[in-house]
Amino acid sequence: MGAGDKPLQEFGTTVLFTVGHTHVTLAAAVFAVVVVVLSFIASRLVSALLARLRTRLVSGAAALYILEKFAGYGIAIFGVLFALSSLGIDFSTLALFAGAIGVGAGLGLQGVVKEFVSGIVLLFDNIVNVGDYVELPGDDSVRGIVHEIGARAIRIRTNDNLDVFVPNSRLIEERVINWTLQGQTRRLHVPFSVAYGVDKAKVREVILAAARTVDMTLPETATRRTQVWLTSFGDSALNFELVVWPSLDAVKRPAAAHAAYTWAIDDALRSAGIEIPFPQRDVRLRSAFGREGEDAFRALGFESVRQQETATPVSHPSQNDAAQDVLRPEEPPPPSPGQS
Repeated sequence: MGAGDKPLQEFGTTVLFTVGHTHVTLAAAVFAVVVVVLSFIASRLVSALLARLRTRLVSGAAALYILEKFAGYGIAIFGVLFALSSLGIDFSTLALFAGAIGVGAGLGLQGVVKEFVSGIVLLFDNIVNVGDYVELPGDDSVRGIVHEIGARAIRIRTNDNLDVFVPNSRLIEERVINWTLQGQTRRLHVPFSVAYGVDKAKVREVILAAARTVDMTLPETATRRTQVWLTSFGDSALNFELVVWPSLDAVKRPAAAHAAYTWAIDDALRSAGIEIPFPQRDVRLRSAFGREGEDAFRALGFESVRQQETATPVSHPSQNDAAQDVLRPEEPPPPSPGQS
């Protein structure tokens, strides 16, 4: 080894700082930095690879998402620990320093730790998975598809393509509605009204036919039937509801699905000549010019006498979907993630 190598040796053995009884040289510090950088790069690459694989899988995506997160965290943490070990640092000498850092983290970073632990619970609890359509009720109601469960927050993308970041602890502590848990559909209620005196059986027939022409309507089964319910008597209309089971994709777009069925109902009622009522008020004249009843009408120049409307008699009982729904069989619960 020549004399020209002596400055290089001195450069590599230059002591930067001392931790306990360990002297950290410049070469060891450079090596540790390289290890940390490479570990973080490897963490990102492995996470990206698993994420791409997860998007191509039909089943097992939730378990692969957990593996993706823990592989990313694990590689990064292992790289940091290996880098510290390569510096020759005795971890026992850091016990007092780590205790002080722990106290500081408990006081100043308790919110971050809380959200991180909540994220770990969400990953394993299976109440919310990536791809689920969830709703967080409240004054700032949020509805959308879960795209990511991060270390601090969950990312929800709304149907307007807005990304909303919600703290992980909120999904643990508050009420959460999961519309598509275990890939299940849900029932949709679409209200509509018709004028008094219309044949209920005809309304039911027309609306059921219209609902079945909508592509998102699922085929009927013993527990999932498309129905029409008479829900109440309004001031100037009979109030109905179309009760329908749409596809899972439609469930994730409830506003659009509701609008699509409403459009189909309006087309069907107009085609069948069924009147869609509007708010109206009847004015009853008690007296005019000192006269009452029919005499008051004649005093105002009205010759015809008001005739009382009579309801159209029902020739045969119509089918009552709501009564049948009360007796429908219970749908079996979906299998747990551990079952096949």
